[in-house]
Amino acid sequence: RLSNRMKLLNLIFASALASSDDVTCGSVLKLVNKAYTVRLHSHEVTYGSGSGQQSVTGFRGETDSNSYWWLKGTDCNRGDSVKCGSEIILTHINTMKNLHSHNFRAPLSKNQEVSAFGDDGAGDEMDIWVVTCPYQTWRRDGSVKLKHKGTQKYLSVSGQQYNRPISG
Repeated sequence: RLSNRMKLLNLIFASALASSDDVTCGSVLKLVNKAYTVRLHSHEVTYGSGSGQQSVTGFRGETDSNSYWWLKGTDCNRGDSVKCGSEIILTHINTMKNLHSHNFRAPLSKNQEVSAFGDDGAGDEMDIWVVTCPYQTWRRDGSVKLKHKGTQKYLSVSGQQYNRPISG
């Protein structure tokens, strides 16, 4: 894990030097759903039903470190602009598990469950998301949709909330 953390520090530094308005492969970012004003969030709490994998929620806090994700492209190098239509993997910074989906029902919405899966950034083919956007490249302040490659469903927020043990 330490070697991946060191790589991550290098990636954060490299991202800080970028002058482009494009999101780039290797970036560390927070994703915000503007309709609900929540950030894609995860932590070391597993679902009590469904897959039993690490939970993923929407969280309102702006400064929580559990909302940082490392963007890795399946076909781009660090620093390359992420093109619309690209396949990406998002790895949760604090737990190094990938944003994942599958055909389990979500505990609250009964839609498709989204979880965090894998070890040290390694997962499986169900960790791949396709960037959908109205531009040629993903812009830092631009809107995007993430479509799960394996199930063809979009990442979304239901508006329903947990209280405990999972906030959001």
